This record gives sequence, structure tokens and C-alpha cells, in this order.
Amino acid sequence: MKITKRNGTVHVYDDDKVVKSILNANSRVPDEEISPALAAALAEEVFIRVTREHEIISTADVRECVLSLLRERGLGGTAKSFEEYKK
Repeated sequence: MKITKRNGTVHVYDDDKVVKSILNANSRVPDEEISPALAAALAEEVFIRVTREHEIISTADVRECVLSLLRERGLGGTAKSFEEYKK
């Protein structure tokens, strides 16, 4: 799986970056706790969702999928933190 960065470069997709971004966003939300295991499961679900339709994805696709998944799981505070951090 390949991902197109904002600057147009193409890299190998890395789940660990999604995990770190989720945990970083969550660290700023005291009333929601996401464990590393849950963050990894969420990142895996993001990967599954975005790769269903595309062979090369964009960072914007991943970002929107993370936001959607966090909201679906009732983690709105973390979603808001993620959205603000990634602007």
C-alpha cells in the first residue's frame, strides 16, 4: 500500500504513524482513554477501510477515515483533538 503525502511524494503506508497520531490526539483529552492496543486496532480498521477502494491513498483519505472511525466509536473528544492537530 502506498500513500501520497501532502507535498506529492509517495511513501509506503505505515500503520504506526496512524497509531501515534491517535495516541497523541488522545493524550490531550483527559476524559477519554485509548490504550495502545485500541489505537492499533483502530489503525488496522482505517487501513482496511481505505484500502478497499484504492491502491494508492492520500493523507487526506486517511485523516477523514480516522476522524469518522473515532466519532463512530464515541471518541468525539479525541476526534476533535485529532482534527485540530492535523490542520
